[in-house]
Amino acid sequence: MADPYATLGVARGASEADIKKAYRKLAKELHPDRNKDNPAAAERFSQTTAAYDLLSDADKRARYDRGEIDGDGNPTSPFGYGAGGGARPGGGGGFARGGPGGFEFGGGDGADFGDIFEGLFGRGGGGFRGARQAPLPRGANIGYRLAVPFEAAAALSPQRVTLGDGSTVDLKLPAGVETGTQMRLAGKGQPGPGGAGDAIVTIEVEPHRFFRQSGDDVLLDLPVALHEAVLGARVRVPTVEGAVMLSIPPGSSSGRVLRLKDRGFHKKGGGRGAQLVTLMIEIPANDPELVVAAEALRDRDRSDPRAALGV
Repeated sequence: MADPYATLGVARGASEADIKKAYRKLAKELHPDRNKDNPAAAERFSQTTAAYDLLSDADKRARYDRGEIDGDGNPTSPFGYGAGGGARPGGGGGFARGGPGGFEFGGGDGADFGDIFEGLFGRGGGGFRGARQAPLPRGANIGYRLAVPFEAAAALSPQRVTLGDGSTVDLKLPAGVETGTQMRLAGKGQPGPGGAGDAIVTIEVEPHRFFRQSGDDVLLDLPVALHEAVLGARVRVPTVEGAVMLSIPPGSSSGRVLRLKDRGFHKKGGGRGAQLVTLMIEIPANDPELVVAAEALRDRDRSDPRAALGV
């Protein structure tokens, strides 16, 4: 795999926020739904997700920066050691001729290099003694995209994802879920000699036809009749978990915002956001009685609703 920093287009010293921002930008551009006729974009989307998976994990990122693992998360050295000094014949800490049949390593206070080769050559006569077998690489991670309905994301309704092998997994969405949130399914990736990799599920919250999200809050523009705004009324209002009754105070103007507590998204630290309802007064067209009433109001109303604007 290519350098994950280069894949995301960020510098090595980039902050977590910069890495997340870069991933979101690329994920939107390369999303399979926007590139149905472009297989190359789908491949880049998978590579971008894998790069973000590595760099968003503090431990993996540190190991990659130290050169201990490659961009796929696999060890870069089969022996698990960095480069060191050369061997010295005889003497402490170097190669020494052993008994019949081969070499042994040790002596003095140097590293016991014999441990490095045990798993490769065994302990039989004529071979090297005291080696340690390198860990086997795990299989690659597999990236998945899961589109979640707006109401389900706000209410944290369980979601089912179908994996590449045809199996299904029921996911419990985390509080604070949003587009770009990633969920890891351990052992659900590609098989490998050292065990299977993981499945990385990237959440995409689907847009809604009248709800909008603002942080932890849900926004709604609510049409109301003129008489409801003038006289006040109780009306049914949709929420992400069903309709509720809302009281409109008498004399309400368009743009007034009413708050429904605990009807928004679940917060990471606990609790819930609100649903903020903006009133939008609808004026009936071609109503003669309304025209007469408005003319009478104009003749006696001396207020200036735009005075604060200085015009």
